[in-house]
Amino acid sequence: MKTDKKERTLKLVDYDRKIAQKYKIFCGIDEAGRGPLCGPVVVASCVMPLDGDKIIYGIDDSKKLTEKQREELFEQIKQVAIEYSIQEVDAQTIDDINILQATKLGMKNSIENLTEKPELALVDAVKDIDSDIDQIAIIKGDSISYSIAAASILAKVHRDRLMQKLDKEYPEYNFAKHKGYGTKEHIDLLKKFGPCKIHRKTFIKNFVK
Repeated sequence: MKTDKKERTLKLVDYDRKIAQKYKIFCGIDEAGRGPLCGPVVVASCVMPLDGDKIIYGIDDSKKLTEKQREELFEQIKQVAIEYSIQEVDAQTIDDINILQATKLGMKNSIENLTEKPELALVDAVKDIDSDIDQIAIIKGDSISYSIAAASILAKVHRDRLMQKLDKEYPEYNFAKHKGYGTKEHIDLLKKFGPCKIHRKTFIKNFVK
């Protein structure tokens, strides 16, 4: 492990250790898939141990990691985490209640699916989740909190794997490549074949009639 990566992880851990001085059990929460034209938004809640021998060096904001790094860390986090919860909110719900409310719903569900209720949720950017536990919304929280960074990796890898599975069901859209985001290729294929049932109607209205 390169020293800079180790130091980066320890900086995130230090933030969480300060939180742990006040809260015994707290989770980090992050999402993946707010922006794509199709598929669910995926939310993860993660309670991570902060003992020195259990720190996973390399954990960082998932956007700063390669796909290979995320895949490796995903498996390590699942093994080491005190507990975690990964929830999906589908395209239909996103269309019905909007993406922000769908994200909040996923966050609420992820908290409720933890076995032991945390006292606090550290949340990447999103405020006012419908939960009675304390919450701290942190802008770019996946670059600040170890727990949020771990949650960001869980959410991102879970969603990417899901889109790879959906690629086999809808091969004409090449979901495995662009993961549902609005790339030129995806938009061109959407115009050619029209939407499928996992496309978000409210997101694609400017591209198809």
